[in-house]
Amino acid sequence: MSDVNYIITRLQQVKIVPVIVIDQAEDIIPLGSALADNGLSVAEITFRTACAENAIKLLREARSDMIVGAGTIVNRTQVCQSKTASAHFIVSPGLNSNTVKACQEMNIPVIPGVNNPSTIEQALEMDIDFVKFFPAEPSGGIKMLKSLLAPYQKLRVMPTGGIGMHNLLDYLAIPQVVACGGSWMVPEQLIRDKNWQEIGRLAREVSDFIK
Repeated sequence: MSDVNYIITRLQQVKIVPVIVIDQAEDIIPLGSALADNGLSVAEITFRTACAENAIKLLREARSDMIVGAGTIVNRTQVCQSKTASAHFIVSPGLNSNTVKACQEMNIPVIPGVNNPSTIEQALEMDIDFVKFFPAEPSGGIKMLKSLLAPYQKLRVMPTGGIGMHNLLDYLAIPQVVACGGSWMVPEQLIRDKNWQEIGRLAREVSDFIK
């Protein structure tokens, strides 16, 4: 299983982590291709739907060039499912010590959610220095993130929540930000409509915008 430094390196190259909610596992293959073929070779498939485990497995088998994460992981059972599906990394909305310990036991990099000094220090206490700032905009956005990072210079962050083309570059300009998570290039309605061409266009738009 990939180590956290490898994950960070890959995310730094792409700078965007598409956060995917999918209802039909088989849709992940054309969806993943629409992303990867247009510059976004990373996907975070959230456990908000029952098919997440299978979707991760299918994408890992179909696109060896992609980094595939499991998102919205909130307990040990979901960590086990992510491990079975061969997810490269795990993202959780908050900092749950049981979830973190399960990931560490199973040797899967975990990016827990934090939005205050107490949760940051809990993460550091568990030897985690790469976290998700979530929900980014409701938690105070750029100003709050900069304030949080000031005492924790070695912390690396993936802001997620309320990020789009209007503020993406502002977040990425912060040196400790590795990448930003977002779903605007993979809207659920386009996935339901199987509009892979439009998703590909949105992915290319984001990729070119960053460059």
